[in-house]
Amino acid sequence: MSRNPIQFQKGLSLSEFQRRYGTEARCEAALKAWRWPDGFVCPRCGCRDHAIVGQRRLHLCHGCRRQTSLKAGTIFAKTLLPLTKWLQAMFLITQSKNSISSLELSRQLGVKYDSAWLMRQKLNAVMQADEESRKLDGRIEMDDAVLGGEKGELEGGKRGRGGPNKIPFVVAVATSDEGRPQRLALMPVVAHNRDEIARIAKLHLAPSARVVSDGLACFAAVTKAGCLHEPVVVSQTPTGRSETLICFRWVNTVLGNLKTAIRGTCHAIRRPYVPRYLAEFQWRFNRRFDLRGMLDKLAAAAIRQAPTPYQAIRIAHVDG
Repeated sequence: MSRNPIQFQKGLSLSEFQRRYGTEARCEAALKAWRWPDGFVCPRCGCRDHAIVGQRRLHLCHGCRRQTSLKAGTIFAKTLLPLTKWLQAMFLITQSKNSISSLELSRQLGVKYDSAWLMRQKLNAVMQADEESRKLDGRIEMDDAVLGGEKGELEGGKRGRGGPNKIPFVVAVATSDEGRPQRLALMPVVAHNRDEIARIAKLHLAPSARVVSDGLACFAAVTKAGCLHEPVVVSQTPTGRSETLICFRWVNTVLGNLKTAIRGTCHAIRRPYVPRYLAEFQWRFNRRFDLRGMLDKLAAAAIRQAPTPYQAIRIAHVDG
């Protein structure tokens, strides 16, 4: 049996990472290239004529006289950690097969757990924002899913998707004409009902998409977003089960990998933080074809992200 070329592709090795980003100076040079690939551009007036001034090496715009630091206006603004720590965190998150927990991240980086947790949440927020505007198109396998809920079932609570402590979401996998998985969307919902399916379909699916789902009635609401809906009713016969497995092969595979990664890496996730962890898995899956370039893509997205202080991270989760 031949090896999967995507799984066995060459990633960014630790030694190569050290050569590229092993010092603060190299990290600053990389950050400058990601932020201003064609040279400095003043964020206020767009002028390129500037000078480097002061001990902090600020960029002084000759047009509007504004002074801009390399980190200002990015996710790295006002951070007390060196850029080497941030790049190491990105390396560990993007190059690890199942990502990395905040506790393990703190051990690997040699920082306090709270610092590692905050870095992780900020980077997850970057991935979430980077995926928000992307829509799936073509043939799409869609299924309902939940996280958690074991405690409620053990205590005699309701079983199934409506059980206590369960966090509902929808999995959608766009496939190629050859039936290979291309892109993924993991969409948290309040409940698996028509209103929620219609909402996420308008946000995350192109009107030309062809959605294949099981017989759950709420999935018919994708037609409100202009999508074509093809329900496949699960049969109780052995032949019917085999046909169903073929129709939903990739959505079931992705869902199994997701739950395995969460159990093996994080063990459990508190409810308010689930959307960002789902976004991280989605972001990594959708860029799996270029493992070596994944760190550069995350760093480039991070400099486009507005500064997000600790208080904003907490408020966003509590309200969400």
